[in-house]
Amino acid sequence: MPALPLFALLLLGFPLLELYLLIKVGTLIGALPTVMLVVGTAVLGLVLLRRQGLQNYRRMQQCTARGEVPALEMMEGMVMLVGGVMLLVPGLISDVVGLLCLFPPVRRAIVRRWLRRIQVHVYGGDAQSGGRVYDAEYRNLPPDDRRR
Repeated sequence: MPALPLFALLLLGFPLLELYLLIKVGTLIGALPTVMLVVGTAVLGLVLLRRQGLQNYRRMQQCTARGEVPALEMMEGMVMLVGGVMLLVPGLISDVVGLLCLFPPVRRAIVRRWLRRIQVHVYGGDAQSGGRVYDAEYRNLPPDDRRR
């Protein structure tokens, strides 16, 4: 199946599925409890997002202080960002997905799977890997300057 129709199907199908589920839950427990459930999960998620985000920020600072690149922490931050956005989208499915993105074991599993699927290519070189590093200065000359 081509990517565009799949994306269009998700773009149309996901909100319809969310709406259907909200209506079903609303008929089971009532409208007000359903609204409170959606608002409550959003508030809970934002509290978790703040706490997890601060912890992740501290880990990034510790990695940087050790001279390491906080790559895993940055990727976890991206997963948390997606989770936070999903929590702000009204609906039960998006709330569950958002909360799962904020749960550290699930978040780390997502990052590990993501890392297995991507391949990083580094072009160029630096002094530590045996490549050459050139240090240069430049200045802009006026257009009427004939030195060459």
